Amino acid sequence: MKLLKPWSTIRRDGFTLVELLVVIGIIGLLISILLPALSRAREQAQTIKCAANLRQFGLAWQMYATATKGFSCPGRLPHSKTGSSVYGLDTEEEYRPRWYELLGAQMKIQANLRPTPKEDDSWQIENPVFLCPSSDWRNSRNYPYGYNYQFLGNTRQKVIGGFIKWPVKASSIQAGQTIMAADCLGSAAGHPAASRRGYHEDGTDDASSLGNKAFLLDPPRLTVVSDYCEGKPSHKLVNRSGPDARHRGRANVVFCDGHVEPLTPVDMGYVVEEDGSYGPFSQGAHNRMFSGTGKDDDPVRAF
Repeated sequence: MKLLKPWSTIRRDGFTLVELLVVIGIIGLLISILLPALSRAREQAQTIKCAANLRQFGLAWQMYATATKGFSCPGRLPHSKTGSSVYGLDTEEEYRPRWYELLGAQMKIQANLRPTPKEDDSWQIENPVFLCPSSDWRNSRNYPYGYNYQFLGNTRQKVIGGFIKWPVKASSIQAGQTIMAADCLGSAAGHPAASRRGYHEDGTDDASSLGNKAFLLDPPRLTVVSDYCEGKPSHKLVNRSGPDARHRGRANVVFCDGHVEPLTPVDMGYVVEEDGSYGPFSQGAHNRMFSGTGKDDDPVRAF
């Protein structure tokens, strides 16, 4: 007669419901612990890549000065019948390369492999070297990095003749103390954070939208007669540009000597109001890191 084994000695296949729930709970706990760490690691990698891109632009700024016999790169080339040979488009009146294209040419790289001689604000940047990996802004006008054009080269015309500030001798700039470019919000910086509109990837001109004309970075302190990012007389006081602290409360900033630092807007000399806006005349704002002289100089008079 075959004896039956006690129930406690019978081998069981699989897990009980309680055991499965315990395993699922442990996995969920591990994921909740690991995800923030992975997110921080990803953010740190993007910040490092962004800094590396800006460092290349800083070195290219010096190369540009050498190639042009000592002149600083402007925020954008002025209108000219001879234009620029940056992309071989040197006979078109409308083609006006922006600063990142001019510096890209020094590194022998292009932002777009299919340039057009007709000025077009809708084109997208294809080369990741020109972009911030923490931002999905790829438009050529609504660009993620802003240039210190007010002090390094502003080719807009004054109301009464001549360029506002161009050409600028690179040798007159205290390179290690002067900001060249940084992560930028564009003209939305002058508007309260709650009223800023979304990004326009097609290059739409909307002064309160994120990234609008962000290839230009206004210094912290402006005047009623200085130029502004948006460059329009109406409501110009609010349409000022400012840094985008997109890297855990800091902006990556490249100086004219090529070194990069992560700085808060306050570190850079800006005053951020309670509503999140950057006031053009805020008490305490200063231009010491923008002026090129190390002093709190006014931007050059435009009006």
